[in-house]
Amino acid sequence: MTNRDIHLFTASTMNGWKPVIFLEEAGVEYDLTYIDFSKKEQKAPEYIKLNPNGRIPTIVDRSNNDFVVFESGAILWYLAEKYGKFLPSDPNEKSRTLQWLMFQMAGIGPMMGQAMYFQRIAAKQGHEDEFAIRRYVDESRRLLEVLNTHLQDRQYLVNDEFTIADIATYPWARAYYWAKVSVEGLPHLQAWFDLIDKREATQRALSIPKPYWAFFGKGDIEAVERENAARFKSDVKTT
Repeated sequence: MTNRDIHLFTASTMNGWKPVIFLEEAGVEYDLTYIDFSKKEQKAPEYIKLNPNGRIPTIVDRSNNDFVVFESGAILWYLAEKYGKFLPSDPNEKSRTLQWLMFQMAGIGPMMGQAMYFQRIAAKQGHEDEFAIRRYVDESRRLLEVLNTHLQDRQYLVNDEFTIADIATYPWARAYYWAKVSVEGLPHLQAWFDLIDKREATQRALSIPKPYWAFFGKGDIEAVERENAARFKSDVKTT
């Protein structure tokens, strides 16, 4: 392992890709430790010392006395301020970026995450809850409609500037397929997808630590679905 400033602990998930996208887009060299969910490495005592919530991602900034940051939104904010990238300098634009970052963290991530959980994990374990599925799918669609309306007169979430708000939101919203949420009739959202789909660094980031293209409707979807459901089998709660 080298002595690069940023040591990233992550896995290939929508939250896990956020700091990878930032670092790849910013051209920042970093060290990466892959957290293997199948081995419960996110719950290992040495990792819990870094991230008391036992989730990914986490970064350690060696250039700042090994300062630790967990929670994906907080990591993006920290990196943006450290490197002066993907965060507007104007106070109002910076606030708008934070607002849309929080919109993803508080809304799109939790809602789409639950839509994915109940359909791709719980249902595959024999625990299908139609009420929960409809609740989370409908709310996810509503949030995507909010994005679509917002994007009707701008390229990116904060005017025409690629920011950490886009970085945070893209891997979640773009995984609408995995959440089984329709994006039909949302042309501005799809134009935003197309724009970021063409960003080479972002697409490269989605293959790190390893790709899960099935999340985006590509590749051997059934195999990935089985693998994903098996990884989280113990998380499915029964009564």
